[in-house]
Order: sequence, then C-alpha cells, then structure tokens
Amino acid sequence: MSDRKRIWFEESDRKLDPGLVEQLWNNRKIDPEENSGTEIPIIVYLKRNCDKNKKDDLLKACNFDTHNKLDKELHSINGVKGHLTPEKIKQIKDHDAVDRIFYDRIVSAYLDIASEQIGAVNVQNQYNLTGKDVTIAVIDTGVHPHEDLIKPSNRIIAFKDFVKDLEEPYDDNGHGTHCAGDAAGNGYLSNGRYHGPAPDASIIGIKVLDDQGSGRLSTIIEGIEWCMTHKDEHNIRIISLSLGAPAYESFRDDPLSLAAQEAWHSGIVVCAAAGNSGPSASTISTPAIDPFIITVGSADDQDTLERSDDIIADYSSRGPTIDSLVKPDIYAPGSNIISLLAPGSAIESQLPELIVENNYIQLSGTSMATPICAGVIALLLEANPDLSPNDVKSILMATSHPTLNDLWGYIEAGDAVEMANKYYAVQTAKAASESV
Repeated sequence: MSDRKRIWFEESDRKLDPGLVEQLWNNRKIDPEENSGTEIPIIVYLKRNCDKNKKDDLLKACNFDTHNKLDKELHSINGVKGHLTPEKIKQIKDHDAVDRIFYDRIVSAYLDIASEQIGAVNVQNQYNLTGKDVTIAVIDTGVHPHEDLIKPSNRIIAFKDFVKDLEEPYDDNGHGTHCAGDAAGNGYLSNGRYHGPAPDASIIGIKVLDDQGSGRLSTIIEGIEWCMTHKDEHNIRIISLSLGAPAYESFRDDPLSLAAQEAWHSGIVVCAAAGNSGPSASTISTPAIDPFIITVGSADDQDTLERSDDIIADYSSRGPTIDSLVKPDIYAPGSNIISLLAPGSAIESQLPELIVENNYIQLSGTSMATPICAGVIALLLEANPDLSPNDVKSILMATSHPTLNDLWGYIEAGDAVEMANKYYAVQTAKAASESV
C-alpha cells in the first residue's frame, strides 16, 4: 500500500469535478509549488441556501488580485464563472457559499435528399407547412447572411455574439451557417434543390464558438440563457445545439445539461447532437445526456429515398448515457448533407473539395441531424402551436419508424404532423366543452 501523501485536490471529494482535478494535476506537473499564477477557467455552483452576504464574501475573496476573477453569474444553474489560480481554488473550495467547482471545459462543434427522405417535402406539399412564424435559435459558430436565409425576405431575425460582441450576423467557422440551412434553408440559390424541412422558419444566430468551432461551457450556457430571456420577444420555440463535450458527470450535476434542461422547462424545445464518438457504447456527450431534451443521432440514408437500406451512421454516438439512460431519442439524416456555405469561413478553406455549386458544402455528423430534426419540429409547432416540449418529444418518438437497429427509430415528418393535428383537434374540442 502506498504511503504517498495525498494532494489537497485528491481529498476534495465531490467539491471538485473530475475535469477540474485533471487540470489541477496537469498544472501541478508544470508547477509543483502552485505559485505561478496560472489561471484555470472555472464555474462555481453556489449553495441553494447561499445568502447575499456569503456570495459577496466569496466574490470579494476571488476578486482580490489580477490573477483571479469570479464575476459573471449564470442564473440558470445558480452559478458564477471566472478564472482562478489553483491556490485560490484551494482557498475557496470549502467556502460557505460554494457547493461545487467545475472546470469550464472546451465545447466543440460536431440537403439534398434528406428533406424528402424523412417526409418533410410531403408535409410541405400536403399540409402547406413550412415552419412559418416559428423561430429556431441555432447556438453555434454564428450565421452568415446566405441568400437562402435572407431572400426573398430576411429570416435571420436576431443575432447575438458572445465571442467578439459584434452586432451584424457573421460566421467565421461555417458550421453554424450549415446547421441553419439544415433546418431552414429555402434553396434560393439552387432553384429549391438544397432546402431544409422548414424553409420559412425564422432563424436566430447565437455565436458561442470561435472560428475553430471551439468555446467554453459557460459561454454556451450564456447563449442558452439569452434565449430564455428573449423567448417571448422573438417567439423562440426551438434551440438547436450541434455541439457538445465529453460527459464526466451525471446530468443532475453537469452544468451544460442543467442549463439545457432549464430552457426545456421554460417552454423551449431543445435538440442536442448525440456526438460523433460512435460506434462505441456510452459515448453520448453533454448536453445530450439530459433525459428531458431531445437527443438526436445520425442516420446514413445511403443517398437513396428508400429507408430499407438506411443504417445508423458509424460515427453517431451510442448510449447508454453516463446515468445508464437510453439515448439517442430520435435519428435523422446526418451523412453527406449539402447545406449553406459561409464564404471566407474556416470550413471553406479547410474542405474545398466538399464545396458544391459555389454556394453550398457537404458535411456529415450528428451536427447535421440535429437541425434537420429541429426543422421538422418547426413544422409540428406551426401545425399545433400549443404543443409543449414534452408533447413534441412524445410525438416524434411515437411516430418514428423502427427501421434502425436501436430502441427508437427514424424521424418521420408526415406521421408526426398528422399526430400533432389530431392532438390539436382534441385540444380544441376540450377547450370548447370547458367554455360551455
């Protein structure tokens, strides 16, 4: 048995999350005395019964010198973000206001036949549904004002930049623009060929990832909180999250999962990519581990309209989650999806061989499947605006086609819209009887 003296962060029990312990270990290898002033990005969960005096005392202790700063509140998770040195983390971990401390780790970004293959084109034709008056918030790398989103009318109704704080829509990476087109591109520059399921839906671009498709947990949380704050102003009904990070904690403790769950309970349907770490089991990322929100896996449609040859994409992350929950909840096409190209973006320069007809680019991943699912949800909400997030999830799962080798099936827009319409009839009849 080793008689090695344990280091302070090894004895912190649940006070420090595993990701933070790993960072403290890495820092100690470089600086054994922990006096270099190296700052670590962190999120502090405050205790539920924490009063203002205790919180103020914590903030005062953390904002004493230039190497430490803890000042940006994350209300949805009762937390505060900042940068602290290992010495300061050691000092405050047992503070009366502190519940847990998390490493503010990195989060990364993960149409030709797709819309027709899932039945969205039939829905558009049969029911005259196009996602009109439904707003989808794409929390990602931003959004380029591509003609397929701004012509014949501008459907980018708002833009918020948490990276550079710019006001006009832009996308220096390109991932977010592709995702916006996956959901709501109208095919303006391709004579309608490359369009998403909801070509009349409104789009809000929330930039939380930089030009390399990278960002911190806390920045994504700020983006989610912005959507909750502006939900009624912009009629935000759906959040699409084609991003994620490895899940080290239960959904009950994971900061990003809790923020997504809070948005769900506020009345916003949240779709999150399962991740691209398949085919190994137990590879679902956060926030997709959350049991409330809709976790989207990726199917490979083999570029055919037939479903019989469709398979779960090899890269699509598999369940169970870290909490042994069944995920994904639904599958949508995610392989070789042609959607909008952001000119001058990192993706354009990195993947020139995938550019299609100068204005589009072909990408694969659960990142693509997620906004396609969001676009179908916009059709449901146009058909029945009274659907709750739980209603939407139940309908999608109940009407999915069990054509894939998983517990849940493949998204089917036509059956889902039909069920939403039937439910609307029931709701209307019930409301009429109660008013008599």
